[in-house]
Amino acid sequence: MVDTVHYQGKRILVDAEDVLLLSGEVHYFRLARDDWQDRLDKAKAAGLNTIATYIPWLWHELPDGTVDVTGRTRPERDLGAFLDLCHENGFHVIARPGPFVMAEMKNEGLPYRLYRDHPEIAPTGWDGKPAPTRTVDYLAPAFLAAAREWYRAVMPVIADRLHGKGGPVIAVQLDNEVGMLAWVSNSPDLTDHLLDDFREWLTKHDRDYPFIMDFRSPDEEHAPALMRDLGEFMRDRFARYFHELRTYAEESGITGVPFVVNIHGTDGGKAETFPIGISQLMDSYSGVPNTLSGTDIYLGELTVANAADLYLVNAFCDAVHDGDQPLTSMEFEAGTGDYGSDLSRQYDPSAVDLKTRMCLAQGNKLLNYYLFTGGVNPPLDEPVGDGNDRIAFTGQRHGFAAPVGPEGQLNPVYGPTKRVLRAARAVAPVLAGMWEEHDEVVIGFVPDHYLTEYHYPGSAAVQSVLDDVVGTRGAGPRGVLARAMLLGGFRFGAVNVQKGLDPATTPVLAMAGTTHLPAEVQQTLADYLTSGGRLLLAGRVPSRDMAGVPCTVLRDALGLRPLGTVRGTPEFFSSVTAHGWASPRPETRVGWAELYEPSAGETVLRELSTGHGCGFDVPMGAGRAVVLATDYECDLRLWRTAFIALGTEPGLRHNAAVPGVVLMTTTDGEGARILHALNVSGYDQRFTVTEGGMPLFGGEPLQLPGRRGLMLPLGVTTGGMRIAYATAEVVAAVDGAVTFRAPSGEAVVAIDGSVTCSGAETIARNGVTVLRSRGTVEFTVRRA
Repeated sequence: MVDTVHYQGKRILVDAEDVLLLSGEVHYFRLARDDWQDRLDKAKAAGLNTIATYIPWLWHELPDGTVDVTGRTRPERDLGAFLDLCHENGFHVIARPGPFVMAEMKNEGLPYRLYRDHPEIAPTGWDGKPAPTRTVDYLAPAFLAAAREWYRAVMPVIADRLHGKGGPVIAVQLDNEVGMLAWVSNSPDLTDHLLDDFREWLTKHDRDYPFIMDFRSPDEEHAPALMRDLGEFMRDRFARYFHELRTYAEESGITGVPFVVNIHGTDGGKAETFPIGISQLMDSYSGVPNTLSGTDIYLGELTVANAADLYLVNAFCDAVHDGDQPLTSMEFEAGTGDYGSDLSRQYDPSAVDLKTRMCLAQGNKLLNYYLFTGGVNPPLDEPVGDGNDRIAFTGQRHGFAAPVGPEGQLNPVYGPTKRVLRAARAVAPVLAGMWEEHDEVVIGFVPDHYLTEYHYPGSAAVQSVLDDVVGTRGAGPRGVLARAMLLGGFRFGAVNVQKGLDPATTPVLAMAGTTHLPAEVQQTLADYLTSGGRLLLAGRVPSRDMAGVPCTVLRDALGLRPLGTVRGTPEFFSSVTAHGWASPRPETRVGWAELYEPSAGETVLRELSTGHGCGFDVPMGAGRAVVLATDYECDLRLWRTAFIALGTEPGLRHNAAVPGVVLMTTTDGEGARILHALNVSGYDQRFTVTEGGMPLFGGEPLQLPGRRGLMLPLGVTTGGMRIAYATAEVVAAVDGAVTFRAPSGEAVVAIDGSVTCSGAETIARNGVTVLRSRGTVEFTVRRA
């Protein structure tokens, strides 16, 4: 079959055309068949061009062990009919057939008989305790055999409807959130089968453990190393599992479309744990041909507090991709947040808007709004006596918070979702072929820094590692490093430090410092500095590896002799003073400060009570390092000054009065650009923008209300017109006419050639028509 859907250069192509896939999750199995068309109508009206759906094994398999995907027992089980209806309505489809689907399904979507007939697939965890979740040993022979039979039943229906055969299916997701259940419950899949596999892996990788060691109950000496090794082993094991599933899918006819691996990890409005999911699954997709990774984004509202979390999710994902793999999101939170239908929370309408805009600005080419439509959980065919005997534990109704509710009603979030999709669709032909532009600074990502998902409880040595790295790695102490970079104006990418560093391609590197850092990474950083790299290290200076073994490679290379650590208490207010290029600056309270005596360079921060240094500017070989070994506050001027000391500044600058404006740009490399402006603060902002010291938008100010965003064209051709610049965003374009939206009611648009706009002031100069619109939120410019 012709490979009509593929990716290249961070873009997704369908029939050789760049596409932006704006998808919504619609669960056909939770809807009466007569309601399918209504929900697709509402998806189309919202501006979606793709439908994604789980295909639950639990629901399609009947009590006698046969599988119904044709509707012979219930019309809603006719999977082919639903896919065909999506196609008739002009949608692409992303099929998600498990085996696991989660989706609040009982057994996470696996049939009950699997656990009944094959108890050996259910894992035991630490100290031999049963797993508290309905996970399985993914590579258990009985589970693989059953999964293969499920694929043989369901995949032909999908294969007959692949895009290359004239159907709607453009991607197939393999399983769902693999490894998540064991991680969040800290109950690894320690079956006898897995432990035999693990012992072979340890021998192959020359890892030293006592021959008779009980890995389910490790001793204190080996517990930290086991945390690291078990995480690394499971990364490899998950990759082998995905390879098995892919083989089963291909033998059932799935070819010519990308496979998708879904990554889990956001929690409680933050994404500090998300890189654990990247670390777990990266070998399953990173550089694997014809494979995409898809994020799960559940962050609630996007604010000053967590905007950098979402930014890092995308940056770290991209850091482990190959040069062609684009960013995608398979579960992009779309609801009001009232998931329990108890009015315990309700997201601001800006939540879906701002998150969509940030992801598009960072190069996401597929966003699947989850859950887009609610529905009803049908009863199990065979009651199990669990109280409601339905397929899911959410009760009769499901998806209370979705844009389209269980009964088809339009919920409050439908309107905001439709508005941002309108803006995205208007620039999709341009945006689909663009990529994110970056300044010369990148942030470092260390996948092995996140091998903490399986840790033996009660181990003091393990807890010491966790206390150090949790909440600090990646974003820096208190998340300040990433927040200071993003809100300070940097458009930055990320680099997988474990793949090596080259000052020629990574001239300036920002890293969050923790006490525990792999020895090989410490050596990589030391070599990078010696060969001319410039490093900002924010946080603790590494002195141990991830197994807790002393390792001072980087500290020794920097020439920092430790003098101890000062910690604040309710009775002792640890503080630092600024010196050198960091001054003048007020004395600042901190939670802790590591004290060092440098062998060279300048001391820029000193702990007040001792006078010893905790911030340094250190020359090293041909390179230079700024080390801030304290949890300093998010003083944007201080952090910008530190980067200036390393020879880098943001290319884009603005003069907004209140922190919270984020500026990003995308380009197609041929002159067309979009400036993505987000105001994640609640304050209305009016500011001008410069690039390289030169004004953008003709020096006109941008007016951005609180918690709003804009996608502003710079040299973009649409509607048959080239827009030199505009301080309003495009929301519709047809040949000869472009409609703009300016939330503030005031905007300036400059277009090549002769154009008109009703009610706008018009000035023609040097072949460009400059239009100034006042008092109108939406206005249309027409070619004269």
